[in-house]
Amino acid sequence: MQASSIQDPSVLKHVGHSDSCSNAMDAMANGAPYQAERVLCTAKVLLNSSFSLTRELVNWSNFLFLLSHQKYEKDIQMLGLRIKKHEENIKFLKSQKNSLDDSILDMQVSLGNYHSSSSPVIKDEDHTRMKSEEETLEDIIRHEKSAASILCLLKTRHASQTPHLALSKDVLGVVAQLGKLDDDNLSRLLSEYLGIETMLAVVCKTNEGVKALETYEKDGSITKNSGIHELGISIGRQLDGRFLVICLENLRQYSGEFVANDPQMRLDLLKPSLPNGGSPPGFLGFAVNMINIDTDNLSRLTATGNGLRETLFYNLFSRLQVYNKREDMLQALPCIKDGAISLDGGIIKPTGIFYLGCRASINVKFPKGCGTSTLPANYLETEKLIKEMKWKAEKIQEDMQREQALLNHAMFSFEVKKKEFVKYLAESSSHVTQVMMAFSASMKYFNLKVVILV
Repeated sequence: MQASSIQDPSVLKHVGHSDSCSNAMDAMANGAPYQAERVLCTAKVLLNSSFSLTRELVNWSNFLFLLSHQKYEKDIQMLGLRIKKHEENIKFLKSQKNSLDDSILDMQVSLGNYHSSSSPVIKDEDHTRMKSEEETLEDIIRHEKSAASILCLLKTRHASQTPHLALSKDVLGVVAQLGKLDDDNLSRLLSEYLGIETMLAVVCKTNEGVKALETYEKDGSITKNSGIHELGISIGRQLDGRFLVICLENLRQYSGEFVANDPQMRLDLLKPSLPNGGSPPGFLGFAVNMINIDTDNLSRLTATGNGLRETLFYNLFSRLQVYNKREDMLQALPCIKDGAISLDGGIIKPTGIFYLGCRASINVKFPKGCGTSTLPANYLETEKLIKEMKWKAEKIQEDMQREQALLNHAMFSFEVKKKEFVKYLAESSSHVTQVMMAFSASMKYFNLKVVILV
């Protein structure tokens, strides 16, 4: 029975190393050397396979370790290069901004020197300008339930609240405050042409300002405890009815050229001509170019660098023509496309609608300008350069903030990846130690069994 069980191959598949050794020794003792030799060879094969498998596991474990190690090193190196790039960008942007700040300071000093040397003239001009602006401001405030009056009150009588308002940074003001005219009669005519609703329109730079003015409930009703409605309630003026808001970034912008060397950056518009080729008599100019605009609002108000003339006033007046007399305007009808007005009260809308009858009394008009005849030739040009440099400095500051955010994110990712790598090294070291111990134990076991079998 014992001999037949040893010869059965199926039995050998389930025999352990110690059992095989024992059976082989028993078989030799019982005088069966051939069967014992077969068992001994099978046992050696099994031990060799076990040793080879352990060695392959060690090699594969080392390969995976090296592969992961290289990936971590590559990721950390890439993050390090990204950090260096953002740091260099920030350094470059800081250098540019510092240079601009120095130039702005130098120009402001030169303007300050001019003001100090001609202070009596400047004071007279400022007094005239401020008086006219105050009159326009009071006229706006008299429209108690309008959005324009609420904003004007906030800036004049509740100025401490204004810097904390989200909409204060984006709202430029009211249409009636953003332009000036040297001629009072022309100011009243253009105010009548636009109408009181447009004269009291609120002007914003971007859509963010429009959104900040008014919010809505889920059912579409107006939220009274936010935006300009909340502000009105806080100062005792509840907004009633609709109001216009003009967003500069959504307006159709003038795409033509400007008058060369003009500090007011007037538009270079083609003058009208009659069918016979001659110029219409009594033509004084285009309304859009008769508006005087503060230097701060001449440029760099939109993302594309445009000012009020080529955005706001070009959309309000387009190529509205101004004539000396009504009869001049009527004779020029063939060359009038975007409307016209005359200094004696004539008004033609762009759609060919004639305004007849007595002139309307408009109680809100553009303030009077003070002119620029006393200013040196390069004064306004210097102011324009300062405005452009400040605009560039703001853009650089925005770029620096973006670069700093990217740098912070890269540094955070670097720290996370570094911690992951350190953790991986610790875990890999422990795992390799365990594998090597298993391999060493396997080697000892293999050598021991070989000795026993031999």
